[in-house]
Amino acid sequence: MEEYIKSLENEFANSANSLVAKHQKAYMRDQFDYYGLKTPIRREIQKPFLITSYLLPKEVLPKLVKILWDKPQREFQHFGQELVFKYIKGQELDDILLYEFMITNKSWWDTVDFIAVKLLGAYFKKFPETKATTIKKWLESNNIWLQRSTVLFQLKYKKELDTLVLRNTINNLLGSKEFFINKAIGWVLREYSRTNPKWVEEFVENTNLEPLSRREALRLLKVKYSSKMFY
Repeated sequence: MEEYIKSLENEFANSANSLVAKHQKAYMRDQFDYYGLKTPIRREIQKPFLITSYLLPKEVLPKLVKILWDKPQREFQHFGQELVFKYIKGQELDDILLYEFMITNKSWWDTVDFIAVKLLGAYFKKFPETKATTIKKWLESNNIWLQRSTVLFQLKYKKELDTLVLRNTINNLLGSKEFFINKAIGWVLREYSRTNPKWVEEFVENTNLEPLSRREALRLLKVKYSSKMFY
């Protein structure tokens, strides 16, 4: 594992771009350091580390991810979540603990959204019996990133989206003034409007959404709403 991480670190460092790194850090509100690797470049560099035959055994994945999460450069967290996705077909019940760690540490939209949609979305399809308990726990956590994840995990479900779960989740978050919560609510509703516009129209009309959520939800719908809906 040490050799694996050291080799990756060397490859990232050898392609570092201080000017790009400065802009990336500023864009992310100075929360993270960067090597300055734009996404296409980073993904090209990391390709050999994601070849199936080069992957480490899954049992060391939690430890490996935590080491990557401890690294100051944001590229390590981006690599880490894409690494975890390589093990998606072998998801196990306790992987939810790893996902929760990833969501609640060094949290920002660039990692949380990937984890929610790509990892958590697949997990709840494989282990639907865990969904209700996990969602309840995360909604009650007061952690906005766990809460955002309960909204976004169904983002790409399309016809498989459970409207009852979505309705209950959103209703539990109504009144939140957190930008990232209200943006996520609008985003998932907008995406679902591609599949079931009637349901989204009716839900928006009958739910006291924040203006941001409402605007985002209705963006793709070619309908006219009365001004009273935009309180």
